[in-house]
Amino acid sequence: MTAYYFERECRTANSECYSIMEDDRSVGRLDLHFTHSVVHATLCVDESMTQESIHELIEIIDEELVDAVGVNREEFIVHVHQGRDLGVFSDHEFGENGGEAV
Repeated sequence: MTAYYFERECRTANSECYSIMEDDRSVGRLDLHFTHSVVHATLCVDESMTQESIHELIEIIDEELVDAVGVNREEFIVHVHQGRDLGVFSDHEFGENGGEAV
């Protein structure tokens, strides 16, 4: 089993957002949204991940993040998107030199 770990980026009363890491390398991003009876997830993964590793990752997310919250849910729905990361865009400048966000 691959050693994925999650770095939380933000949390609200009904949602959480994580970077998905594997050996200090980002392999995806996860947004979780909690409703009364359903947990919705948007999972964006690197284009190099196999179907098997995506299913493994979903199981880990279910066990480590969804179940750990203690939400009494009836269903866990995951929308998976696979591709390459094009960057992070913001209305604030990043970097020491004041470069543009890309």
